[in-house]
Amino acid sequence: MGGWKLEVGKIAMYVTFPVIMFYYFNQPALFEEWVVKTKREIYPPDNPEKRKALEESFRLSREKNAVSADDLV
Repeated sequence: MGGWKLEVGKIAMYVTFPVIMFYYFNQPALFEEWVVKTKREIYPPDNPEKRKALEESFRLSREKNAVSADDLV
């Protein structure tokens, strides 16, 4: 078989590979742009015009569906 040198080489590979991958993939500079872009897609900045239109839509819907006290009797 390979002997002790092969076994030492395999153990070194088993130990160093995950450590190197952990180090590489935990660099914040590599993923900062991607994280910010994804966050902005999921949670877009608040637009005052859209917010006002949405509130107006809610108000109109509430007025349309409001039940007055006279309608209940």
